[in-house]
Amino acid sequence: MMINITIDNVQYQVEENITVLEAARRVGVHIPTLCDHPELSPYGGCRLCLVEIDGARTLQPSCTLPVVPNMVVRTNTERVKTARKFILTMIFSERNHFCPYCQVSGGDCELQNAAYGEEMTHWSLQPNWKSYPMDASHEYIILEHNRCILCRRCVRACGELAGNFTLGFEERGADSMLVADLGVPLGESTCISCGTCVQVCPTGALIDRWSAYRGRETQVDHHETICVGCSIGCGIDVLTRDNNLVRIEGDWEAAVNNGVICKVGRFHPVDNDRERILTPLVRKDGKQKATTWDEAIGFIADQIRSSKNGDGTKVAGLISTRLPAETLFQFKELFADQLDCKAVTSLEEGLPNANPTRYAEVSGPFEARLEVIDRSDCIVVLDCDLVDKHEVAGFMVKRTISNGAKLLVLSSEDNKLGQPADVFIKIDKAAVKDVISGLHAALMADNERVKKASAASGVPQDQFTTAAQLLKDSQRPVFIYGKNISADEPDLFDQVVDLKKALGLPRDDYSGLLGLKGKANSLAATQYGLDKAVDLADQKVAFVSLGDDEISQRTMSALEQVPFLAVSATYTSALTSKADVVLPAANWMEQSGHYVNLEGRIQKANASLDAPENIWTSSKIIHELAEALGIKAEGHTWKKELTTRASSAVLFE
Repeated sequence: MMINITIDNVQYQVEENITVLEAARRVGVHIPTLCDHPELSPYGGCRLCLVEIDGARTLQPSCTLPVVPNMVVRTNTERVKTARKFILTMIFSERNHFCPYCQVSGGDCELQNAAYGEEMTHWSLQPNWKSYPMDASHEYIILEHNRCILCRRCVRACGELAGNFTLGFEERGADSMLVADLGVPLGESTCISCGTCVQVCPTGALIDRWSAYRGRETQVDHHETICVGCSIGCGIDVLTRDNNLVRIEGDWEAAVNNGVICKVGRFHPVDNDRERILTPLVRKDGKQKATTWDEAIGFIADQIRSSKNGDGTKVAGLISTRLPAETLFQFKELFADQLDCKAVTSLEEGLPNANPTRYAEVSGPFEARLEVIDRSDCIVVLDCDLVDKHEVAGFMVKRTISNGAKLLVLSSEDNKLGQPADVFIKIDKAAVKDVISGLHAALMADNERVKKASAASGVPQDQFTTAAQLLKDSQRPVFIYGKNISADEPDLFDQVVDLKKALGLPRDDYSGLLGLKGKANSLAATQYGLDKAVDLADQKVAFVSLGDDEISQRTMSALEQVPFLAVSATYTSALTSKADVVLPAANWMEQSGHYVNLEGRIQKANASLDAPENIWTSSKIIHELAEALGIKAEGHTWKKELTTRASSAVLFE
């Protein structure tokens, strides 16, 4: 419902049940604030957002005051301006804010910008010159207490967005101090290094070591793109200056993650510990030597031609699922469609999607979207790691259970979500089927089968019955499963599907199954049929489009048996050292393309950096190799081809 309010003598229509500050933002009226953040719940701590309300005796904090019909708001009266300057004076004098020496001074500091907005050049109250410590114990983050304004944004973000609750405050008033856990150094705390606290900090109290002093907000270029660290596909903002990476922030407008990213996306964007490949290499006389692109591509093309015989083309093609969908489809076009090679697959071999795809071919799409985690009242984590892998999904789980949802964890490995879980069943890998069978039997009140599953798995019967009761009491459960489930024997996955069926739930967006898939474009690779097991027997040539990915030891061993090996890669590795031809490839930030995340969302990744001279994207490498062979591999129909095969998730943009 819309209501009428007046702000600074102009009447607006705004939604009811929002705050005055939110209403002002939506109609383009600026009200300064420090403690408020659009992604956090209103706090009302700094009082900088005070406004006059007709009929109210005192100034009111706009961040916590709801709008009411016919409200009259004044944001820039002399009374308001005087109050703002006094509040800013008090904040500046409370700690040692030496702006010229602060790393966020000059446009990035919200406190400094607020003072300039009020035309302040100084403050009349001197600080008390108390010495405040700096905590530099963390690998990525520096905590500078001198810059802290006690706004508690970081504390709220840690709990509300990341669900971690590491940060808090001790003491009261002017003695208040930001602390981690029970006062331990930040580097020794339960901090998960997501950096959300750094991104929401309005001053230089929390900074990341990597980007400090490397460019102001007004001196950098912004590139909205997506992270390819896993299959979640979080929206990020890559900040660069002079073609150098400055820092990475979460994109608050991104539909997938709403601005929250993990340490992989923020602090591990590229592998600086590995040596970059800067020129094509060809093995001559047993040694790899620098060469031209034409010679390297021509050498590979000659080897592919010579591999043809009566049985077909004896060429294997393996490609990383960290590469864009366009590149994956080009690869399939060249090796599977044009050259008719039989051993063409991804480096994941389709394992993360094997059984879900098989099931979808019969039932159609069945998986839920990520948003169901936030709406769920009971979350079941089935043998997957949501703390060290697919971590943003783990944030969603942790903040949902902090709001009262129940958590069941069944894991064959140590799982950090086991501690906050209502039921944590640690299982032997060989007994996964027995445990899921026992939970299903408990849901069906089949006591005899529960007893049998308990004996086979070693899990006490009461754990099955407790877990089953939590599920029965829920209205919106979600089952999150990983590769251990989706890549195992078909009947194991079918057992998981039966768990949902046993609850009698409809197949909709509010309850269901959610698979974590594998790497960034795992689902796209499966849709293109790049999901065969690696079989390199009798192959004469192997071409590996690795990009900035890494290869498993098992696949590495298989490739060692192939007489001729060509690799396009970003970094040197054991694989490139054994290759007969090495082609330097761009990394993920140096190429554009589309990715299909674990829920089926098709997203565009935009290049944020220019690749070094003489380095090609993986797409161009495939295109030039096809040209050298006299065939075409353009990848133009990549989007259409995504839907030619049944998918476990509905594909959408």
